[in-house]
Amino acid sequence: MKNAGKLVAKVFETVGPMIKPGVSTYEINEAAERVIYDGGGTCPCKGYYDYPAGTCVSVNDTLIHGIPSKKIILQDGDIVSLDVVACLNGYCADATRTFLVGTCKESVKKLVEVCKNAFFAGIKQAKPGNRVGDISAAIQTYVEASGYHVARDFAGHGIGKNMHEDPSVPNYGNPGSGALLQKGMALAVEPMILEGHAQTRVLGDGWTVKSKDGKLTCHYENTIIITEEGCEIITLTIGEEQING
Repeated sequence: MKNAGKLVAKVFETVGPMIKPGVSTYEINEAAERVIYDGGGTCPCKGYYDYPAGTCVSVNDTLIHGIPSKKIILQDGDIVSLDVVACLNGYCADATRTFLVGTCKESVKKLVEVCKNAFFAGIKQAKPGNRVGDISAAIQTYVEASGYHVARDFAGHGIGKNMHEDPSVPNYGNPGSGALLQKGMALAVEPMILEGHAQTRVLGDGWTVKSKDGKLTCHYENTIIITEEGCEIITLTIGEEQING
């Protein structure tokens, strides 16, 4: 799984610099897929319930599952979430980053920063003896104290030989609830937050999830492994390792 995590991180390191105004979400996906295939991996998202691409590329008010398209061209001031799952030698890793496109407003930068910080607030509770609800409650508390809302209809998940496994890891909940955390468990923890209210809508394509009020959304995710004393993040990029290591 750690090798799969390194491959996911390589996607962000490679594709991140190309995320600029004028680039299509189709081009972003194509570049991400190339990194995964060149690294000997596969894209389990592709063909999953007929999903057409190897990654999800979600812009502005699209919270998750944005289908890459030649028609969606990034504009200055946008934010775009790239959700990547790679499978390598039979094991999967999953992560998401939200990138700033060109020059963004301070309010937009704050949304992205809060989403990332919510992940780290959550994984402080990711240790043996705690429960999934401890992670969930910590994420919810941090996000709501910062003036945003967590998505209620979607959650993180267990991960391993399959992209989605038990347990579910919501971004809201009560401390002491949910599955017991044990050494060796692998989880994809993924705060999904909204600038406006928490309601979402799914477009007619059956995949694209947008904020119902049209306001901005953000998504940040890593795959973690529960260790003896806490957890290890296996999908951090080199720069993130230096900052958060």
